[in-house]
Amino acid sequence: MIKQLAVQLGFDFCGIAKAVRLDEDARRLELWLNKGMHGNMNYMQRYFDLRIDPCKLVPGAKSVITVLLNYFPKEKQDDDAPKISKYAYGKDYHDVIREKLNHFIELIKMHIGQIHGRGFVDSAPVLERTWAQRSGLGWVGKNGNLINKQMGSFFFIATLITDLDLVPDDPFVKDYCGTCTRCIDACPTDAILPGKVVDGSKCISYFTIELKEMLIPGEMKGKFENWMFGCDICQDICPWNRFSKPTNENEFTPLPEILNLSTKEWEVMTEEKFKTLFSHSPLSRSKLKGIQRNLKFLRSV
Repeated sequence: MIKQLAVQLGFDFCGIAKAVRLDEDARRLELWLNKGMHGNMNYMQRYFDLRIDPCKLVPGAKSVITVLLNYFPKEKQDDDAPKISKYAYGKDYHDVIREKLNHFIELIKMHIGQIHGRGFVDSAPVLERTWAQRSGLGWVGKNGNLINKQMGSFFFIATLITDLDLVPDDPFVKDYCGTCTRCIDACPTDAILPGKVVDGSKCISYFTIELKEMLIPGEMKGKFENWMFGCDICQDICPWNRFSKPTNENEFTPLPEILNLSTKEWEVMTEEKFKTLFSHSPLSRSKLKGIQRNLKFLRSV
C-alpha cells in the first residue's frame, strides 16, 4: 500500500529500509571530511550525529521509506548555450518534492491512522543514497551517484523517516559498474577518485554552485567545458543512462530561457529579469552574480 501511494503521487520507485544507525557511513563521512573534500561546504560538518542516526531526526523511527523521482528532460539545450545541469531545467525540486512528501504522509495517515514521520529532500542531514541502496533501489556508482538498473541515475532522492514498522526490502548488494571507468576518465577536474570517492572540492558543480567567493581558483581554467551551473559529465558518459526516459513530472518542464539563452544574454541580464524568470528555479541558489562570475571565468580561458 505504501508503494502504491508513492506511485500515485508520481514517484518512479519506492523502497523501504529498517531505521538503524549507519556506523560504516559514519566512518566514511568522517574520513572524507578530515581530508577536506567538502571544500567550503561547512554545513557538511554540522549535525554529524543526525546524518548517521535516523532516530535522532525522528524519535522512535523504525523505517526509512526512500522514493526516486526522475528528472531527465525531453528537451536539450541549444548547442551554443552555456551548459546547465539537467536537474535545474525546471522548477526547484525542493518545492516540488516537499509538497509530494507532505501529501504522502497525509495519505498514509488516512489509510493507517496516526503515525509520526518527517520527509526530507536534500535539505537536512540525511544520507539519501545509502538509504536508497539499503531499500533495494540501486547501487552507488564510481561517480558517487545512485544508479538504478532500469533507468540510470537522473533521479532526485527523497526520504520519509517514520515510526511505522514496515517490512524492509532487501538491500541492493551487487555493483554493476564492473571494470568501467568512463566517469573517472571523463571528469576534467579529476574529482572522481578510486573507491567511489568524489573530492567535492574539485567538482565543477562545487565551483559553479557551492563556492560563494567571487574568485574561482586559476588552476581550474580551461577545465569547465562550458558548464555554467552544475555539471552532468559523469552522468552523461555513464552507460546505464542509455536507459534514461523523459520525466512525467510537468513541474520539471524546462524553462525556455534555460534552453535557449546565449552567453551574451546571460552576461547582460539584469537582477530584475533574473528574479522574474528564475525565482522558482534552482538557479536562484547561485544568484545572478554567481552565474555571471562563472561565465566570466569560462571566458577567461
